[in-house]
Amino acid sequence: MAQFVADFHIHSRYSRATSKDLTVGELAKWAKIKGIGLLGTGDFTHPLWLEELKEALQPTGNGLYQYKDAHFILTCEVNTLFYKHGKAHQIHQVLIAPTLEAVDRINKELEAFGNRGIDGRPTFQMEAWRLVEIVLGIEPRCLIVPAHVWTPHFSVFGSNSGFDTLEACFEHQTRNIFALETGLSSDPAMNWRLSGLDNYTLLSNSDSHSAKRIGREANVFDCALDYDTLMQVIKTKDTKRFLYTIEFFPEEGKYHLDGHRNCGIRWTPTETKQNGLRCPKCGRKITVGVMHRVDTLADRPENPPVQGTIPFKRLVQLDKVIADALGCGVDTQAVEREYQNLIYKCGTEFDVLLNVEDEPLRKATTAKIAEGILRVRKEQLAVEPGYDGEYGTIRIFGEKEAPAAAEEQMTLF
Repeated sequence: MAQFVADFHIHSRYSRATSKDLTVGELAKWAKIKGIGLLGTGDFTHPLWLEELKEALQPTGNGLYQYKDAHFILTCEVNTLFYKHGKAHQIHQVLIAPTLEAVDRINKELEAFGNRGIDGRPTFQMEAWRLVEIVLGIEPRCLIVPAHVWTPHFSVFGSNSGFDTLEACFEHQTRNIFALETGLSSDPAMNWRLSGLDNYTLLSNSDSHSAKRIGREANVFDCALDYDTLMQVIKTKDTKRFLYTIEFFPEEGKYHLDGHRNCGIRWTPTETKQNGLRCPKCGRKITVGVMHRVDTLADRPENPPVQGTIPFKRLVQLDKVIADALGCGVDTQAVEREYQNLIYKCGTEFDVLLNVEDEPLRKATTAKIAEGILRVRKEQLAVEPGYDGEYGTIRIFGEKEAPAAAEEQMTLF
């Protein structure tokens, strides 16, 4: 057994608003750079992407697939659209499957409920519980995970189209839900505030729309790299083999606080209640964010002492740390040069962010970049929270701290 990082929920270039450069090869390349040992394929319902997966991936014989030295697990995200008690609900769910044969059977059955060729994240007109029933009826080894469960739109607890309990959404199939995806705008500690979620395993995934953003949230396991073993670890919430999750600072998520982006209104739950949930500029209802929704449903105070939880670590992606230290944009050549320098000298992005000791880190890059990485490890930073679809802004260094001097910046060699 060996530790590995897994990111189950990503997308292909056949999903809306995704990078057109996404290929199996590109994903494998970035998995190696990031240090991800197991990556979801994403979008296995899409006919064109599925054909690419079938051409590129080789079965390992244990429920996983391989491209060169990268390991993949078959996954997709789908939207279930249905009406209950006169209200429309749209619930996103992540499906995980052990074989391409099972995927083919699932896809054939789902075609009766919607067009899976329109989008990598297709909409099927069926109840959430029915999806669980159909998928497990075809292949009982599959895992169904409610996606980004607190996001205002398209989630089981979302303020716009969700429910107050899992049972209200999944009805008799709730017994077959073993794990929940926390999403970028919440972390495990926020979910621990609901005692009703104590028996569920909390997963964190990137939901990435580009190869560079895979692993921005992920899961760290210490078990055999084997489908059935991994499913057992997740289903039983095995805290000895599921070591921790890697998290965004939830404030950085784009639905953390309440607000109305078009009018520049960003509120805490208290401010929202004081203003009657209405935007003072346009009079429309504001988008109720994740913090507010957790507050509404929670039966515990913040940071509750809960037994049997899986730990987590909050991180900031390496290119964002470098950009803040250099005082420039994240997509600039200076950031790319320093990023490649650190990968060349230290191994992978997760090695840099988590494992490399202080002194070797300081020798590998500029003093300020090293200091930025160490501050993130200690959670010494500030976040301007995200709201209504707008990502939050991370600041590691204060405005009075000068950016790293150009002559101090290091190159690849």
